[in-house]
Amino acid sequence: MLDSVKQKKNSKRIKMRIKTGDLVKVINGKEKGKTGEVLKTIPLENRVIVKGINLRTKHVKPTQEGESGRILTEEASMHASNVMFFSKEKNVISKIEFFIDKEGIKKRRLKKTGELID
Repeated sequence: MLDSVKQKKNSKRIKMRIKTGDLVKVINGKEKGKTGEVLKTIPLENRVIVKGINLRTKHVKPTQEGESGRILTEEASMHASNVMFFSKEKNVISKIEFFIDKEGIKKRRLKKTGELID
């Protein structure tokens, strides 16, 4: 019951400019300088999971008789403020801004170069 109360208290969803599938570069922490694709976003916690970055090992015991234990390596989440969008074409990191085009469709673009993302 405490978990449900805690979840309701902190259930404010944070608007994220980074989406699943975006290429990002880590700008802070032990993985600084590495690039990877966003696998999942967690807006309630303002966190992202990036492919091949922030890897954690987990030791799994055998569940059935005759089965051997194993070591799993999986990506852990990291705070969204530690990553920035990375443009392959211009080879630059930049903030993302939203704008509405002539047809009235909301789109994203890079602040530094003006390059359209989607």
